[in-house]
Amino acid sequence: MSGDTATQAQPRFAAEPYRTNIPARLDRLPWSRFHWLVVWALGITWVLDGLEVTLIGAVSGVLQEPDVMNFTPAEIGFIASTYLLGAVCGSLVFGYLTDRWGRKRLFFITLAVYLIGVLLTALSWDRWSFSFFRFMTGAGIGGEYAAINSAIDELIPATYRGRVDIIINGSYWIGAALGSASTIILLNPHLLPPNLGWRIGFAIGALLGLFILTLRKYLPESPRWLMTHGFTKEAEETTTRIECEVAVETGRRLEPVSGRPLEIYPRKSFGFGVIARTMFSTYRSRAILGLVLMISQAFLYNAVFFTYALILTRFYGVSAGRTGIYLLPFALGNFLGPLVLGRFFDVIGRRQMISGTYAISALLLTITGWAFNRGYLSANSQTALWTVIFFFASAAASSAYLTISEIFPLEIRALAIAFFFSVGTAAGGVAAPWLFGYLIGSGSRQNIFYGYLVAAILMSVAAVVEALYGVKAERVSLEDLAGPLSLSHE
Repeated sequence: MSGDTATQAQPRFAAEPYRTNIPARLDRLPWSRFHWLVVWALGITWVLDGLEVTLIGAVSGVLQEPDVMNFTPAEIGFIASTYLLGAVCGSLVFGYLTDRWGRKRLFFITLAVYLIGVLLTALSWDRWSFSFFRFMTGAGIGGEYAAINSAIDELIPATYRGRVDIIINGSYWIGAALGSASTIILLNPHLLPPNLGWRIGFAIGALLGLFILTLRKYLPESPRWLMTHGFTKEAEETTTRIECEVAVETGRRLEPVSGRPLEIYPRKSFGFGVIARTMFSTYRSRAILGLVLMISQAFLYNAVFFTYALILTRFYGVSAGRTGIYLLPFALGNFLGPLVLGRFFDVIGRRQMISGTYAISALLLTITGWAFNRGYLSANSQTALWTVIFFFASAAASSAYLTISEIFPLEIRALAIAFFFSVGTAAGGVAAPWLFGYLIGSGSRQNIFYGYLVAAILMSVAAVVEALYGVKAERVSLEDLAGPLSLSHE
């Protein structure tokens, strides 16, 4: 563990305490259909985000055509930044509400915002309407991050938490692969008019969102959230229902609950003073760790991915309608990384795997940037090298979200995810598409190489910080990593 495990300054609670072993009961459950439901109903959010980001990247070339939207490269970068800005604002607002109102209620609110935003994107008529609707879509996705990641960690047993989080976060690239494959049809002028295909692509995202709503109604509220917010009866009943469902489905007798029960003083909400002291005083080194991990991976991803199609069209002569073909192997490599490496975050350990994947990504990016600057690459070899880089970088980026969701107390988990995602995205992501759009517009390979070097340096710094401050969280209960604010201290 990191060094900042000092006793927290606890707020006063008016409610009577109650003793519970709900966390231990959830953590000792064997894998079951219930956990698969959690993965599908909540994890699919990342698929939607991947679909959204890939579509805007793939259609960026088409949107520059005079008879379509006539956007410039700088405007494409600006639109990408508005999506990220929306994600920042949405995550902060909805993250706070997720901790206050509960995980389940926000599942539906944030998804509704996303559905409206993406549907209106398909109907946009100029750069300002397009930008505003992308902002709205991003706000919904940003809010989803906070609600989804906190709920997943609280419902998945500790033994599987690392790999499940890594793979779910990596499922972003399933959406990216779907988006890439769909552009082969959507951007084919022989099948669809150029000004219609991209609109259909965004409308498909809205239809997928409607499907997710039907899955989420079967998920319960997080018992961990219920127990710390005064809904003690509901927390016990929900946990019992989950246990019964798992026991019947697996046909196994559940193991006895071990460990000392927690004594909780439930409270509905916490002031910003308590939240700020917890994040930046009690857990100062963890806050630094979270910021560095999030900023570095956000800059790398948004620098490369939002401008991928522009690199292919401007430097390799790939037609706008064919960029999706090159995005497909890149997306598949990004998913294979978390899928193959995910289990090692539980087996080998968080610190070793996170530091290693960040360092390898930085090294490979530097080599690829140098080769690009010297003109040694073709469209195929550029894609192959990026695929290898992001095999590791995808696992690294997923581990940043895993880290944030594990290392802060339950009552502020969603807000912590939202805050670090927002700051990391604002510092490392919002500016990156605009900056690289400008660098690409300059037509200079060397300028773009310098941009890649900045991303590599940030990833290297993150590797070092993880090695120094990383938390040994593998197979450890969330409450042992960071005691709840409502925990009684005798």
